[in-house]
Amino acid sequence: MSSEPRWFKSSYSDVHGQECLEAALSYSTIRVRDSKLGPCAELSFPQHTWAAFVSSIPDA
Repeated sequence: MSSEPRWFKSSYSDVHGQECLEAALSYSTIRVRDSKLGPCAELSFPQHTWAAFVSSIPDA
């Protein structure tokens, strides 16, 4: 099994690939990055912290 995260593009990213938010899931963390900035723009959160963040966002 590869230790490299498998990144996927957010459905909220623009269709032209200019503004891409990507995420990668693992057993214990959620990683997010701005793809145009490369690996230096990556943030990592424990799953419980990410879940609390997402649940605090009001429905649009």
